[in-house]
Amino acid sequence: MDLLNTLVDKGLRRELPTRDEALAVLATSDDELLDVVAAAGKVRRQWFGRRVKLNYLVNLKSGLCPEDCSYCSQRLGSKAEILKYTWLKPDQASEAAAAGLAGGAKRVCLVASGRGPTDRDVDRVSDTIKAIKDQNEGVEVCACLGLLSDGQAERLRAAGADAYNHNLNTSESTYGDITTTHTYADRVDTVQKAHAAGLSACSGLIAGMGESDEDLVDVVYALRELDADSVPVNFLIPFEGTPLAKEWHLTPQRCLRILAMVRFVCPDVEVRIAGGREVHLRTMQPLALHLANSIFLGDYLTSEGQAGRADLDMIADAGFEVEGTDEVTLPEHRASGGCGSRGACGSAESDAVPEARTDLVAVRRRGAGTDLAPNA
Repeated sequence: MDLLNTLVDKGLRRELPTRDEALAVLATSDDELLDVVAAAGKVRRQWFGRRVKLNYLVNLKSGLCPEDCSYCSQRLGSKAEILKYTWLKPDQASEAAAAGLAGGAKRVCLVASGRGPTDRDVDRVSDTIKAIKDQNEGVEVCACLGLLSDGQAERLRAAGADAYNHNLNTSESTYGDITTTHTYADRVDTVQKAHAAGLSACSGLIAGMGESDEDLVDVVYALRELDADSVPVNFLIPFEGTPLAKEWHLTPQRCLRILAMVRFVCPDVEVRIAGGREVHLRTMQPLALHLANSIFLGDYLTSEGQAGRADLDMIADAGFEVEGTDEVTLPEHRASGGCGSRGACGSAESDAVPEARTDLVAVRRRGAGTDLAPNA
């Protein structure tokens, strides 16, 4: 397939595909799917070999968010029956992180619901970062606290944070349909603040919210322009009690095409399969490892994930290996600060509506904020 040969060549050179080429990946047929995975897999292996980076989420503060993001179970007005609790203490958060690190996680992602942190909240998280790093040599810590005010990214960096996550989620043109309490520009501003402070920028998307192929390509191109080092690809978990509870648009094949498109557009960044992989990829998860080089281990913020042991078995059975804390994730040209906006890097599906698999959406009842051991 000439398209795939062209995309592989561009990916190996860190050259940006055309929009038409990116859209063509999403429009490939199921008969072509394995060819698409094989082609994107060549690009993945060029930059990341067969390594899989493990990340572990710690939900520092759950629920009761004043923002109205339609996809989120923690949103204003959500009727989802999720765990709700206020800030974990640093020792509680460090204990929660230890479970994921024991399972092989290299990065701990500290997440808190809310519009953005107060200066006191930044102090809390700074103490938590210090507690985790004091007890775990070589661990990476990423903070995800919402919209940042001036100076807060610098304070998190000084406290030892390695990265900051703030997802764009969807295209600029459709963002107002998903959220009204803040803007797409607000999100871009926070990613830029993190970059400017010397933090590794982590920013991704959510697929399956009813967006078009053009929307998906728009947001991935925007992420490349922002020069995110890590791009989490979330697949919508349609929580009962949220406005998007009935949005079941994804098939495993569609998810693989989306991951392949992201890999071709962002060839040398950490592409992470994030929330919803178990719900939507299901038994096709091992194939997705040929496209992405990073996953979350165990549970998510408010939903249960695949058991950590099963994740590790899946990685080994698929012929991949867990990335060690002594290994640098990013290729040398990115790790040393030179590419993307810093340089050169940067469907024929059935029309049938996929059956809603609500039986696969399990609310998290264990781990952080509970007395039950986490799934890690």
